[in-house]
Amino acid sequence: IPLAVTSLLVPCALSIFGVITVKEAWISFGDTSILTIVGLFMLGEATFATGFAQKVATHIISKAGHNETLLLVVAMILICFMSAFLNNAGVTAITLPMLISIARKAHLSPSRILLPTAYAASFGGCISLVGQAPSMVANGILAKMAPEYGQFGFFEFAWYGIPLSVIAIILFALFPKYLIPPARADVADIKDEEIPETGYKMWIAGGIYFLVIICMATGLVPLTTAAMLGAMLCVLTGCMTLKQAQEGIDWTTVWLFAGMLSMSFALDRCGAGVLVAQFISEYITDPFVLFAVLMLATNVLTNIMSNTATTAIMCPLVIPIAIGMDLSPLPFVMGIAMNAAACFMTPIATPSNTLVLRPGNYTFFDYVRYGLPWQIVAFILSMTIIPTVWPFNP
Repeated sequence: IPLAVTSLLVPCALSIFGVITVKEAWISFGDTSILTIVGLFMLGEATFATGFAQKVATHIISKAGHNETLLLVVAMILICFMSAFLNNAGVTAITLPMLISIARKAHLSPSRILLPTAYAASFGGCISLVGQAPSMVANGILAKMAPEYGQFGFFEFAWYGIPLSVIAIILFALFPKYLIPPARADVADIKDEEIPETGYKMWIAGGIYFLVIICMATGLVPLTTAAMLGAMLCVLTGCMTLKQAQEGIDWTTVWLFAGMLSMSFALDRCGAGVLVAQFISEYITDPFVLFAVLMLATNVLTNIMSNTATTAIMCPLVIPIAIGMDLSPLPFVMGIAMNAAACFMTPIATPSNTLVLRPGNYTFFDYVRYGLPWQIVAFILSMTIIPTVWPFNP
């Protein structure tokens, strides 16, 4: 069954069987995170249609040469940095045309660069509050359910995110043979792209592109508004037509992400979350063991549903458990957010993974094979860093 169909069947089934209401089942399709991705898809199409993406790719190639490993490291550093200040799904969407252009101009198969850079967006997204949705969701839930413990600072997540990013980039540079998927196309068949002759429109699209990044990074304009405004400015200035904007949206990704968000409503409404919380608190009393079990559960959930939904499900569970055991909820909430964000083993785990599925011509097994090492690294780091920085005892 196609992934998008599978995802859309979730809200259908939940509303048909009365687990949640029709409104609750479908409200996620108007979620701001979905609309942000749609806007960035359209903006990315403008950078491609005007030739701006190809120009940037040419510049990067001229600096890094055609060395595959060097190109990958440069791209990963750039994306990690951007993801620290912008939503990681947005960074993947907005840089995807450029990454494809870089691969083609270097005569590389896009499959050699897209999945590692999608992972890099997740690594970098763990550095700050706005880098990825789980951090913002977790911080909001913490403020509502345990206000006496305060909230995490903007860069407080970097205690975990920076070591994860640095280790990942080093390992990719040292062991590309084992960590990078094989080419899905004959490199000899990959030709240089022709850059569209759009003149000044290319620079207009580039200016709008960077304006959106500045607005998102500084918070001058809300994320969703910035993405949509940028896309519409590209249409109004003639950088692309409305038809091109609509064709630039990967609707499979939209349906996939939106459909699975309804699962979080269902697990909370039907009481399954409370059942799990009672079971865990009844049989596990050691804080470290409790932490490990909850992180493993998060790792499993986040790879079979969206990381945002996983965070929305797990955080309301762990906060009452921690407080009921006279423990600080801070390490548990941080652990949930970071483990939910560190999801690499399936194409549906995070929008970044989904975005590169078709352009990279990947299989489901590719995500399992190349994502497992990073899942293990992320878990080990969470078990060593988080309890040290945020102790269990309040």
